[in-house]
Amino acid sequence: MQRLVFLQEGTLGTCWEKGMACISPDGKPTESGTKLLRALKSGFRSPEEVAKDTGLPLFRVRSGLRELSQAGLVEQKDDGYELSEKGTELVGTLP
Repeated sequence: MQRLVFLQEGTLGTCWEKGMACISPDGKPTESGTKLLRALKSGFRSPEEVAKDTGLPLFRVRSGLRELSQAGLVEQKDDGYELSEKGTELVGTLP
């Protein structure tokens, strides 16, 4: 479940009950979104593997991967995820 919250005065973003979004209001990945994308750089991974690699809680990883999928950056296949073409291009530009 997502809801709109004020991140700073005058700016809106989305958040989960206990975690921040993976895509910022300007469409760029947040810190946690970047961690998830980098974890998928090596290929297909389950949410559990991504959680282990990133140190993020599993509930946040699952929510984040769904959000990244909606943004077209990752694709769900069976019980896991992999970078889309758009996600692969983006990971190559991240600092």
